[in-house]
Amino acid sequence: MQYSFKLSLGNEQDTQKLAQKLAHNITQGVIYLIGDLGAGKTTLTRYWLQSLGHQGAVKSPTYTLVEPYQIAGKEVFHFDLYRLNDPYELELMGIRDYLDIDDALFLFEWPSKGGDEIPQADCIVDIQKTEDEEVREVSLSFNSEALFQALQA
Repeated sequence: MQYSFKLSLGNEQDTQKLAQKLAHNITQGVIYLIGDLGAGKTTLTRYWLQSLGHQGAVKSPTYTLVEPYQIAGKEVFHFDLYRLNDPYELELMGIRDYLDIDDALFLFEWPSKGGDEIPQADCIVDIQKTEDEEVREVSLSFNSEALFQALQA
């Protein structure tokens, strides 16, 4: 990836601000959300979807594997691959049908469990816990100069 950016999130408001910047600059493509259980991947996703215009609850698709959303005429798919036993399960659930949708946004939690069944990321968001339970260290890798500029602002 051409750009990388690191920042600290001191509280949930910081997470919301990051999600707003991501939503403003990334409305389609493949996003990998990396981090331990409880790191804040689903929280970031919730704020991202709300920033895109979603009204209502955003639940973790831990058991369903995917939660589809229609937001302002756009397709968004939130995948949580944590409970996946074998990447081939994605093929059996019809992941190709999702991935064939043009201009959609795909958010993948636990992408390492998807193996070769999921496409390469356009943006990687790695959220790491710190000794301070409230603080998260975030590393982003991406190719968008516009996003790089927005994150520096």
